[in-house]
Amino acid sequence: MEYLLPILFLFVAFIYSSVGLGGGSSYTALMAIFGISYLIIPTTSLALNLIVTSIGVINFWRNGHGRLGLIGPFILTSIPMAYLAGTLPLSENIFQLLLLITLMLVVIRIYFFNNLQFSFQLSGVKKWVFILGLGAVLGFVAGAVGIGGGIYLVPLIIMFGLGSEKEAAAAGAMFIWVNSLVGLIARSQAGMFDAGFILPLAGAVIVGGFGGSYLGAVRFDAKTIQKVMGAVVIIAIIFLLRDIL
Repeated sequence: MEYLLPILFLFVAFIYSSVGLGGGSSYTALMAIFGISYLIIPTTSLALNLIVTSIGVINFWRNGHGRLGLIGPFILTSIPMAYLAGTLPLSENIFQLLLLITLMLVVIRIYFFNNLQFSFQLSGVKKWVFILGLGAVLGFVAGAVGIGGGIYLVPLIIMFGLGSEKEAAAAGAMFIWVNSLVGLIARSQAGMFDAGFILPLAGAVIVGGFGGSYLGAVRFDAKTIQKVMGAVVIIAIIFLLRDIL
């Protein structure tokens, strides 16, 4: 596992960063599969999300895809919720249940809402309720289980006509970066941080993140690439169900 996890994480970082995401869902899934302690899974995923999306933010925004007016309102409500969730002393059973639900939603998002062949238009109060409410929910998910929320945010921005695919990817990278930082601060204050475990994985995701985010900002197709990682998440769901039941 000493060498296998970094190799797997490099591949995950490459795939996810190419569409503006940090890879938190697959990092978390892989650690669950390998039996890593639930106490350090969220902190590790948040730290790696922070690294990968730092690279993604630079590349996507440098190529002109970033809009502060798009991502700002989502971040407004996500920050306090990410911090709150990061300070909650969750039991192992509660953590596993939250992670299971979150990963099941990831699978639904990847395999059933990846083509984005339908759209809705929001305006006025409905638009702001949706934006602020979604930001709060995804912020809580980030702080609680270490999944940055961008994997949900990116397609929803497109489906609700709030931005283009590249703008959504840039917004997703910024959203994950901010909430990963906030969640990491909250969890580090509680002492749930293992630098020795994180450092080798950090080196791997830096390499993968640089390659993936550069190619994604230039030429990759954001609509289909995540399906490569869907199998990993499904396997993690099976392992979690085994542990819970």
